[in-house]
Amino acid sequence: MKHANAPQLTGVVHRHGELAEHYNTNMDTLVIAGKAFQSRLIVGTGKYKDGAETQRAIEASGAEMVTVAVRRVNLDRSKESLLDFIDPRRYFLLPNTAGCYTAEEAIRAARLGREVGLSDWVKIEVIGDQATLYPDVLATVEATRVLVKEGFTVLPYTSDDIVVAKRLIDAGAAAVMPLGAPIGSGLGIQNVTSLRILRELITGVPLIVDAGVGTASDAALAMELGADAVLMNSGIAGAGNPVLMAEAMQHAVLAGRQAYLAGRMPRKLYATASSPMEGISR
Repeated sequence: MKHANAPQLTGVVHRHGELAEHYNTNMDTLVIAGKAFQSRLIVGTGKYKDGAETQRAIEASGAEMVTVAVRRVNLDRSKESLLDFIDPRRYFLLPNTAGCYTAEEAIRAARLGREVGLSDWVKIEVIGDQATLYPDVLATVEATRVLVKEGFTVLPYTSDDIVVAKRLIDAGAAAVMPLGAPIGSGLGIQNVTSLRILRELITGVPLIVDAGVGTASDAALAMELGADAVLMNSGIAGAGNPVLMAEAMQHAVLAGRQAYLAGRMPRKLYATASSPMEGISR
């Protein structure tokens, strides 16, 4: 359910919660490589029980960008495919290279996705460790560099390391997508400090929290920390009611974004009366 009448803010919040630019009641768009999205929630398509549930959850999420694993969909369309349940006129498809363990594999998957007409955008995933599914950051930087030169818009899944983030930006990444926690873990944001550092130092491209979100409060926290968007799959697909959780995630991302732009009140050690005592008759 979209909230078209909810007040939206546009601008950048600097440290101490000061809102730069201006308040705008019409829009607060996420812009990646010049393309604007009204929703700051990006959703995946894995782990659902069937295509129909996938379709309902995506719709409930309000997302406009949807990721699809190039290596896990039937691209020749000779039989039922995940793509039968995602209307490309309604959703922006973001192919991803899930399941790739080398830069070469990821590059091949990205090229395949473009060749079959999915997109010249790609979410790069190069896994470096089977147990944690942590990214191989060196291979990720290399794949990003190669694909950017070939005209791809590259959104890399990476660690929450500012040095790696800068390398990816230098390689031409259109966004930086650090993990909040290991893929599919549902642990929520594990390193708040790293995300705060990334938010403060990354200003040229969007910062998108990718992986680890387990419930709505995790998504809200990611946005309150200043993430430009959140990408998730398991947090919705693994819920007892995926469609209901998808709607909850939509609300959480909106609430977290508005809270970040509004600027939270300062934390204090002692209480401060909500109603000042001055002027009260005794």
